Amino acid sequence: VQLQASGGGLVQAGGSLRLSCAASGRTGSTYNMGWFRQAPGKEREFVAAITWSSISTYYADSVKGRFTISRDNAKNTVYLQMNSLRPEDTAVYYCAADRSPYSSSLNASPDMYGYWGQGTLVTVSS
Repeated sequence: VQLQASGGGLVQAGGSLRLSCAASGRTGSTYNMGWFRQAPGKEREFVAAITWSSISTYYADSVKGRFTISRDNAKNTVYLQMNSLRPEDTAVYYCAADRSPYSSSLNASPDMYGYWGQGTLVTVSS
């Protein structure tokens, strides 16, 4: 599975951005997907995840109620809609695919993801 993230940019606090992650190669639509982020000098942290079927989603407490993860399997694309952005949301955002297809559980640990995109930078100014 190859992943390509896009949609990052510079936005003012309170603004919105939508990130996209396009999957190619083996059938990306059969993998649970996640978004992670890494701010300068900090470890990579979990943001959100969605099952391959879109039945379940899972969010970090820090983004719950502001971010929404979704997917369009017909387009092999996962999205992260980010609203009410804050300066502390500034980071490089990465999309990732689970190690195995058709997984029944969502994971917040980066170790459970086997495929990663290249990252897209989101900068939120105050």
